[in-house]
Amino acid sequence: MNQHDTSQQEEPTEHLRFRDYLSELEQATEADEVDLVSEVLTDPDQTMAQSAVVRHLDRRAADLHYGPAYEPWAEKMTRATTRYPFLTRRLREWSLFRAVTLRQPWRPDALLDSSDWLQLKTAEASNAAALEILADSGRTKRIRNTARINLKQQSRR
Repeated sequence: MNQHDTSQQEEPTEHLRFRDYLSELEQATEADEVDLVSEVLTDPDQTMAQSAVVRHLDRRAADLHYGPAYEPWAEKMTRATTRYPFLTRRLREWSLFRAVTLRQPWRPDALLDSSDWLQLKTAEASNAAALEILADSGRTKRIRNTARINLKQQSRR
């Protein structure tokens, strides 16, 4: 067999663990979720572990952010991820996105200080006040353009 035959090479173990973590997190019950997130974050490959957890947080937050179950869930996840600045920031940004989309109180400077991820997510589906801020002052051209397009679409309705 040719040594360079990639079809016979084994997949790196961190890829297998990543896939396993995503599957386990997706199947986790509410009672096990915090412990499972904490366990994943003990993996020696921190980049991979945090990537698996952020995917999980994004999936769960997308499912929960419109309802009352979001806040207690976000508090539990924030405690579980408190030593991981990227993960706690993502949870804070989901809370800001929730406030913007539900038209709860939020601060424009918090939106302008947020990551490109949140600014783009907000520009894609949000209220007019947030769209106006992002159309004028979004961090990237893509964010500003997306906000302008959605602002125009909203004004036509």
